[in-house]
Amino acid sequence: MRQHTYYEAYLDDYDRITVFFSRDSYGGVSNYFHLKDSLGKIQDLAIQSVEQTQNNYIKYTLSIPDPIVIGNEYYVVHQFAREAILEYAAITKTDRFDDEFYYAGDDLGCSFSEAQTSFALWAPTAARVKLEIEKNGSVQDYEMQRGNCGVFRYAMLDNLENAKYRYLVRVNGEWKETIDPYGIASDANSKHSVVVDINKIKQKEYELPIMNSNCDAIIYEASVRDFTIQKGIGVEHPGSYLGFCEETKETKQKQTGFSYLKSLGITHVQLMPVLDFGSVDENYPLLFYNWGYDPVQWRCLEGSFSSHAESAYTRMFEFSKLVEECHKNEIRVNLDVVFNHVYDMNANALQLTVPNYYFQMDGNGNFSNGSFCGNDVDTSRKMCRKLIVDTCRFLCKTYHIDGLRFDLMGILDIATMNEIRTVCREYNPDFMVYGEGWNMPCFLNEGSRASIANQAQMPQIAHFSDRFRDIVKGNTSEYEINAKGYCTGAVYLIDYMKDVLSASCISDSGYPMFQNPTHAINYVECHDNMTCWDKLRECCKEDPRERRIQRHKMCIAAVLLAQGIPFIHSGQEFARTKHGKGNTYNDSDEINKLDYDRRDRYHEITEATKELIQIRKQHRVFRYASADEIRSHVSFRDIDRKVLVYEIHDENESVIVFFNPTHEQFYYRFEQPYELLYYNAKCEHQSLHEIQIEPISTIVLVHSLS
Repeated sequence: MRQHTYYEAYLDDYDRITVFFSRDSYGGVSNYFHLKDSLGKIQDLAIQSVEQTQNNYIKYTLSIPDPIVIGNEYYVVHQFAREAILEYAAITKTDRFDDEFYYAGDDLGCSFSEAQTSFALWAPTAARVKLEIEKNGSVQDYEMQRGNCGVFRYAMLDNLENAKYRYLVRVNGEWKETIDPYGIASDANSKHSVVVDINKIKQKEYELPIMNSNCDAIIYEASVRDFTIQKGIGVEHPGSYLGFCEETKETKQKQTGFSYLKSLGITHVQLMPVLDFGSVDENYPLLFYNWGYDPVQWRCLEGSFSSHAESAYTRMFEFSKLVEECHKNEIRVNLDVVFNHVYDMNANALQLTVPNYYFQMDGNGNFSNGSFCGNDVDTSRKMCRKLIVDTCRFLCKTYHIDGLRFDLMGILDIATMNEIRTVCREYNPDFMVYGEGWNMPCFLNEGSRASIANQAQMPQIAHFSDRFRDIVKGNTSEYEINAKGYCTGAVYLIDYMKDVLSASCISDSGYPMFQNPTHAINYVECHDNMTCWDKLRECCKEDPRERRIQRHKMCIAAVLLAQGIPFIHSGQEFARTKHGKGNTYNDSDEINKLDYDRRDRYHEITEATKELIQIRKQHRVFRYASADEIRSHVSFRDIDRKVLVYEIHDENESVIVFFNPTHEQFYYRFEQPYELLYYNAKCEHQSLHEIQIEPISTIVLVHSLS
């Protein structure tokens, strides 16, 4: 809701002004109003309507007789000669504003060369913009010139490399100090943007394994900080970009850090937020902990993971090295990005440069809060969409990343997401785009949201399958902590289990959730909510530890053997615990760290995970890319409506997977001999005509047809 003083005026359209006049001042009554520009020219405003509000204000709707010039300063004067600055408000949400000020150029931000540095800021509602440059201890301001589409420019015939800069924007009658919304480099804690030569960010190119579809991916989610913050694991630079890709020295643990990551066999590592976030002091990073879902800058890397936060280049070089080392070892890198909201809207460069434009609002001036973070980004606005698309292009081109995972993607709009996918695939034909498709209660029209419900309109974009998570493991809500899934003992869910193993795209019992398996990200654990192991300790507390281990392996097997795209949370493969806590976004390193001692204690789960990863990679039948292929090759049977028999047949082989989540023992006889590949863990291959299915067991067998 707009927060009023005694008298305020808002430009809500090209021909409409809204005035709020407090009853505590002249009774809130004015019989006429005038519009005065910065040169003193006055015109009369016609009163179109007068409304009594519930918060002690009288609301006036006024019409404007003569056209106004966007960017000029105007004042609205009431009957008693008091004036208020005319604030640019809902007018920025009009299609006319978008069309008039859309700028298609690619030079926003800072453009550097040794001979000249140019600055361009899109700020159409600003009356003036100054550029503040700090170099060699000297600070100087320069008046920028307004050009077409509301872009302010300034160029200096000087080598400004490593110079700090900010913008001083005069908008709505006030000067605001801000960093560059298109900035790509920063000093510590985002006090300034920094001029850098982007051509210095280079990586050696490595040939990566061919991906026939996104279903070839095996995604492993990890935090740069959590991955190596544990003490005594042989990492020289713990909790950092450098530490993440560091080959570890000999320690009491078998393998740690990057050496351990390589041993898993995963194809993609998904990094939790590495773009600049606001909740950790970059100069004292160990004093604070946060996952980083509170963005400050979308193009600048987070400094708390750097060995030298004040140096703009250091974080860029170190992160680039991380990506290069992953590629060298045939691991692709996906970034978890947060474009749905910002950390502090009123202090953010977007709001400071063009107030209200970048954020979802209603006609009463209320800000949308579907993210539950106080603001929702408005990608229906052309320049907001352009900024995000340009940012994704920059990340691809500069850091050679391989995919983007979008936090609360349902707050963004479909057109933006499809454009991002198209642009990123121009740089990388195997580029992945996926995210959280929850239908959040934002102001964006439901039919336009990039949510699971609209996935048919995003044919190349995937969503996390909460259906898979809840059917396999059990509901994740803190109020449903004891709810079981099929693999945790709820055998009545066996038909739903068939659905999720088929990527929920050929459902016979209802409307399919996805069109194709390339749309489904299958998971039972991620950074949010209780870990799978902690959930098992609650919903399967009647089971001894040994049986919970078998159930945990079964959950992992379901993820890795199902049709669709498998997703594993780091540490899931060794029963990661957060001691029963769910949302540990700001808890501590002790709670969130990857515990390699625990990995050694639960080594059997780790080895089972590695074996399942290899089975998936070696057998194409687990990686079909279309619903038609699943219909043709996948079928299900069951034993006593308890044990699920998952069968996949193609021209080369026949595979059978058994899931037995019960405490009972069963027998199964084959019509032809099958080779045993996996029985709760790696096993000696042997040819079988029948098999004894032990309680709480997962079994994989294959019969070659070639």
